[in-house]
Amino acid sequence: MDAKDKPPQINPLLKIALDLGPLVLFFIANGRFGIFGATGVFMVATVAALATGYVLTRHLPVMPLVTAIIVLIFGGLTIYLQDETFIKIKPTIIYVLFGAVLLGGQIMGKPLLAMVFDQMFHLNPEGWRKLTIRWAVFFFALAVLNEIVWRTQTTDTWVAFKVFGFMPLTFIFAAAQYPLLQKYAVKESASDA
Repeated sequence: MDAKDKPPQINPLLKIALDLGPLVLFFIANGRFGIFGATGVFMVATVAALATGYVLTRHLPVMPLVTAIIVLIFGGLTIYLQDETFIKIKPTIIYVLFGAVLLGGQIMGKPLLAMVFDQMFHLNPEGWRKLTIRWAVFFFALAVLNEIVWRTQTTDTWVAFKVFGFMPLTFIFAAAQYPLLQKYAVKESASDA
């Protein structure tokens, strides 16, 4: 992919705000309006973040798009049926879906994680294989963890854990992959740089 074909890059701080903003607003709104009001805020914030990212880059990344669709479906069911179970199982479904897609791609010989992260990392095939398997297992572990938390804790505790549990765990896991990224990095030639 030529540099001219790559979507424009968003400022890293803005990218973090777009990725995490809806979840933070969900947490804040839950404290003020309860789970049903917070779900509505979460749905609107998710769509707004996706739209903002598209306006800035003219590109819709696959993972945020799939997440937004699932948020709208399960958030809509939560509000329409007045049943918080739907918003609580949404993370489980997303994590299982992402884990299954990554493993499925690996089995089919299509390094899907490489397609998602290729602009950020350049790894050899063995590196992509190991990183894909690690992320798939991590997503499955998060799915199990979400099920345990929402089934054994209060709604407010579950909402807080989404922000103060899942986010830090994801950052720690991602940071722990740094040695693998270094070990399997493909060095760019002078002509590529």
